Amino acid sequence: MTSSLAHLSVIVTGGARGIGRATVDRFARQGARVALGDLDADLVAQVADEYGERVAGARLDVTDPESWSAFLGEVAHLGPFDVLVNNAGIMPLGSVLEESHATAKAIVDVNLHGVIFGTKAVAPSMAARGHGHIINVASAVGRVALAHGATYSASKFAVVGFSEALRQELAPQGIEVSMVLPTVVRTELAAGVPAARGVKAVLPEDVAAVIESAVRKPQPELWVPRWSQGLSKTTLALPRVVQDAMTRMIRAGDVLSSADPRARAAYEERARRGAQTSDVVE
Repeated sequence: MTSSLAHLSVIVTGGARGIGRATVDRFARQGARVALGDLDADLVAQVADEYGERVAGARLDVTDPESWSAFLGEVAHLGPFDVLVNNAGIMPLGSVLEESHATAKAIVDVNLHGVIFGTKAVAPSMAARGHGHIINVASAVGRVALAHGATYSASKFAVVGFSEALRQELAPQGIEVSMVLPTVVRTELAAGVPAARGVKAVLPEDVAAVIESAVRKPQPELWVPRWSQGLSKTTLALPRVVQDAMTRMIRAGDVLSSADPRARAAYEERARRGAQTSDVVE
């Protein structure tokens, strides 16, 4: 268990907004050195300027290995890095039958390839030193898939599988691997998305707190809110007919399909425009 974070150097992707922004704030305020990467270079600079010399940032396209190399070069003065938080992600919603190929590709590129490329870029130096911690921010839909988010669910299921395999592979080299699975989080990414009945939506700061707890006391899998993990695991062990009945009872299957299109309009426009230009929204 780590009692202090002040000796750590941390990378946070998607660090200029939402969960990433809250995570940067949490680590920086406790004295850690933090490197934040995000596509919006101006916003990265604005966030980094709030904390002084212990926090720095640079533009990062997590889908591009060359961008990873350039990013690590720009923030190298904060390293060597002890923790990598693979947080960047996008969530365009809608029927898979109406989803463009470009949108589907962008979801997989950011949500899955971004995690893989980030790991490949940072983990070798951790292995060389014999310690490190990779934290992959997945989603509750990485365990429980939902309609109208089929490609998003698939990308997060893949992150869960990648994380579980990675944990086995890197453990002998002293590297911890954790995955964090939030339910609906009140960020722009989840704008207009209701919580399931009886499940209170969480804040970015709640997820950041769980990420911190993973660093302090490494665990393979952490849900936000934490009690939802036991409920989900228990439900998945039941017969399919019972699972379906419980899903209807709490209206979980309607969470993504009932998202308010007006509330999501600005995010969806940027995400889909980004899918056409490779300038995706994290």
